[in-house]
Amino acid sequence: MALRNALLIAFQFPPMRGSSAVQRTLRFAQHLPKAGWKPIVLTATPGAYDAVSTGVDSDTGSIEVHRALALDAARHLSLFGRYPQRLALPDRWRTWAYRAVPTAIRLARERKVDVVWSTFPIATAHQIGLAVAERTGLPWIAEFRDPMWQGDYPPDPRVNASWKELEERVFRCASRVIVTTRGAARDYRARFPEVDDGFIRIVENGFDEDAFASAESRLGSPAVIAPAAGRRLTLLHSGVIYPSERDPACLFDALASFKSRGDAMAGRLTLKLRATSNDALFRRMIEGRGIEDMVQLEPPIDYVSALEEMLTTDGLLILQAANCNTQVPAKLYEYFRAGRPIVALTDPAGDTAAALNEAAAGIIAPLDSAAAIAAALREFVRRCDAQEWRPLSRLSAGRYSREHRTAELAEVFGELQP
Repeated sequence: MALRNALLIAFQFPPMRGSSAVQRTLRFAQHLPKAGWKPIVLTATPGAYDAVSTGVDSDTGSIEVHRALALDAARHLSLFGRYPQRLALPDRWRTWAYRAVPTAIRLARERKVDVVWSTFPIATAHQIGLAVAERTGLPWIAEFRDPMWQGDYPPDPRVNASWKELEERVFRCASRVIVTTRGAARDYRARFPEVDDGFIRIVENGFDEDAFASAESRLGSPAVIAPAAGRRLTLLHSGVIYPSERDPACLFDALASFKSRGDAMAGRLTLKLRATSNDALFRRMIEGRGIEDMVQLEPPIDYVSALEEMLTTDGLLILQAANCNTQVPAKLYEYFRAGRPIVALTDPAGDTAAALNEAAAGIIAPLDSAAAIAAALREFVRRCDAQEWRPLSRLSAGRYSREHRTAELAEVFGELQP
């Protein structure tokens, strides 16, 4: 049976580096043909990205990819650090729309596109999707990987108003809206009660089994972790740490408290922070607490190497503040597949904690309590020493795979076809 055509509009796509969103769109595009859809990706020119990857992380295989010129207003259009705000509404990549809209309309016509999908948190992607839907009449699915307008967020008044207006237009004009968590779906249904029950759909994040297979093949055999009793254990956070939404201050305070009291825990834990994107800030915080010997700041590595590191570490760390309760870090699903112990510093009432509790896969403590974090770290070490951890089985983890998520996305696409 012939594949139907889906136009995927996504700013975050290889060779962009440092974003889990890159993996979401890439894996959708790789798996969609198995579900009956040919992806045609419209993304930005690489110069728009703050950092790019080479080698395996930039390989898009046989995916049809089109790139429209995009400039970052802050980097490319500023003079002495200032630039016209009209060139940064709804975000700094507004210029992407100038070339992307006519390119998308041409592709829709030439490739006989059946459905259009765009993904936020780059708001300009939805601006492009909206324009294409209005000018072609094609069904449009707007994805919100994170909630968009949130009252006092974004803090800049003009950007805030721009996002609010764009989000309202999305809910008026889109054929479907996709979110990644139950909390986000609940909040959007409360804000837009006029939409039908099936209008908002949940397609969670996930892990890519092929990438994990590549990581495991590098190891040559299943990862073997040495018995924990008495040795120093490494707790890994892999990926960006935002100073507000994933503030590690109380975690650093907990480590400093072990050291200042001469607690044996100070000799049992190493915290490895891989590719934080904010190393300079965190280095000052670490040095100010005198815990340089307990915390390692490590540079970015390629995606498969990052998965290999997850498979071979003693434990995996999640950081998520209460102001992100309707979000779940994409790395959590990779952690599930890695099968290592998880320590989640997050609000027990949030969606991240709910996902962990549902999987029975980790220890939870609030991100803003040094005392609770210290207790959680102590419990992590105790369970490792006692060999009490039971990872998710491969079968249980399978429902979090990106191939499974892509099938859910394809189901939404199919609903919009005659």
